[in-house]
Amino acid sequence: MANSVTKDLTVGSPMKLILGFSLPLLGGTLFQQLYNLIDTMIVGKFLGKEALAGVGSTGAINFMIIGFCMGVCSGFAIPISQRFGAKDYVSMRRFAAHSIYLSVLFAAVMTFLASIFCRQILELMNTPSDVIDYAYSYILIIFIGIPVIYMYNLLSGILRALGDSRHPVIFVIVGALTNIALDLFCILNLHMGVAGAAVATVISQLVSGVCCLVFIVRKIEIMHIRKSEWKIDYSYFYTLFAMGVPMGLQYSITAIGSVILQVAINGLGSDAVAAVTAASKVSMFFCCPFDAMGSTMATYGGQNVGARKLDRLGTGLKACIKLGVIYSVIAFVVLFFFGDKFAMLFISASETSVLAHARLFLILNSAFYIPLALVNIVRFMIQGMGFSMFAILAGVCEMAARTLVALFLVPVIGFTGICLASPFAWICADLFLIPAFLHVRKQLKKMFRV
Repeated sequence: MANSVTKDLTVGSPMKLILGFSLPLLGGTLFQQLYNLIDTMIVGKFLGKEALAGVGSTGAINFMIIGFCMGVCSGFAIPISQRFGAKDYVSMRRFAAHSIYLSVLFAAVMTFLASIFCRQILELMNTPSDVIDYAYSYILIIFIGIPVIYMYNLLSGILRALGDSRHPVIFVIVGALTNIALDLFCILNLHMGVAGAAVATVISQLVSGVCCLVFIVRKIEIMHIRKSEWKIDYSYFYTLFAMGVPMGLQYSITAIGSVILQVAINGLGSDAVAAVTAASKVSMFFCCPFDAMGSTMATYGGQNVGARKLDRLGTGLKACIKLGVIYSVIAFVVLFFFGDKFAMLFISASETSVLAHARLFLILNSAFYIPLALVNIVRFMIQGMGFSMFAILAGVCEMAARTLVALFLVPVIGFTGICLASPFAWICADLFLIPAFLHVRKQLKKMFRV
């Protein structure tokens, strides 16, 4: 049976449960972004603007490949959370075993392909010649570390599926501290340049993944997979594939639009790339609550569908949206008045043009954080309910929106078009996701005859 570190989200006040589950997740995402910020600060301050732009120019391709890994692992966790909610622990462990098989296969193939073709992709993206070597040195090491990324995201996803959002945070903190120490050592002492930042990131992910593994082995008895449960059953592969691949593709398809947009940014020069890099790092830090809300709703939706408590889905969604709206307003006010000050963490005060562009990016993006909150909350709820294919369609909406902006708006209004790309993408995704949620809830009611 379940133990004290797991949490049942099928009983009790949805608002209290969502807050209690999402706050530890928020702590974890904040620490992840913290060491990403420190990565960027060290690169920008000690290696210069070109190195900063080089690392920043890999953001879209990084998101396309690594986002697929994260999405797949999140999808694998959905049937695990559903079986946990249904108290079917044997099937839950069998899904965990089969997700390990698939993760090993995916990691091997992706590491091989991404490592071989990353230089060509950077060239196709029109990466500025003065930063492409920095970009390649950084992203190649990140791609070599893809198996580590699978390890951490799969194991932390399993813990969250069981309702434990606290311990993954502890392990992220351990990884963050490791990353910061290795950043300073590799860049300042070993003089490894941007490669040092990448090595520190991969090792820190490995540390967090090992911590998750040791914790599951020692503390989560219901997840101790029996010998018979390792036996391959292709029906489990089919279910995991149907859940995981659409979620992975959702990230990658969304990222295709970001890659096309990055080409447009690269065409504006290294100053524009540096401004977007710095502003994006600040924005990602402020967007951590949205990520936490999304992960919470995936687990909440999965467990309640597994327990067939469909009436709790709408109640939980409304509660989370209220939290998202309140936070969005606060974040906009803060970034409107202090956005340029945050950007100065990465950019010298003498780079006035870069700072001005970064401030504009932060203001225009944060003005649309409410649509972003809806994207995360509704999309992950739908995924937790078991309808991962809708994630792909939402990703297509975002990809199309960013592509249209990159091709038609940026050539006309320049950097302002870059700033409006994501808000336009979020709005387009919401126009699809909100009706999609109503549809899938209706489908579940028919399936369960509620």
